[in-house]
Order: sequence, then C-alpha cells, then structure tokens
Amino acid sequence: MQQLLMVFLGGGLGSMMRYGVGLLLNKESIPYGTGLVNILGSLLIGLFMGYHLKVNAQAFSQAQLAFLVIGFLGGFTTFSSFMYENLQFLFNEQYFRFFGYGLLSLVLGLMAVAGGYYLGRII
Repeated sequence: MQQLLMVFLGGGLGSMMRYGVGLLLNKESIPYGTGLVNILGSLLIGLFMGYHLKVNAQAFSQAQLAFLVIGFLGGFTTFSSFMYENLQFLFNEQYFRFFGYGLLSLVLGLMAVAGGYYLGRII
C-alpha cells in the first residue's frame, strides 16, 4: 500500500512539473517543453537506476523507487504527448518537423538514458 501511495504522489508531482515546463517552453511551431522533459526524464531514470544497480540495488528503498522512477518520472515524461505532437506534424504536412523532432527526441533520449545510467554507475 505504501508503494501505491508513493506512485500516486510522485506521479502527481511529475505531471505538474511537466505541465509547468510545457507552459514555459512549448511554442506553436515546436513543442520544446515536451522534448526537454522526455530527454531530462531519460537522463534521470538512467542516473537513478544506474546508481541503484551499482550499489547492489540498495541505494533506494522500494518506496523511494516507486516515488521517483514509476511515479515522478512516469508522470514527468510524456510519450503520449510526444506521439500526438508528431501526429499533428503529419496532419499539417510538416514532414521535416515530424522526422526531425521524432528522430532527435529518440536519439537524444537514448543518449540521455545511457549517459545517466553510466554516470549513476560511477558516482
């Protein structure tokens, strides 16, 4: 029950932060905020899990992992928003933005999660 509560609290906080970043950074033409939270979220999940696994899965309690990784980062990152924004690029025949934003988000997200993971393993 404690882990469920931690997911709930973390998810609410992460969602509010994602919404705030979107308000600040999303522009009509390019959703910068969505890209930023997805890349930052990828970096953070890699960092937390890399560090956690480095110390034999004893860095964080199950409740802390539920709050940080499942709740906060799950609420903070925005795959469904990312997909919808790409669909809008397609509907508006903005093919360069569709491919550029999609590919850049995937590549930078993968680099961020790998970088965070390796950073977590060395700290």
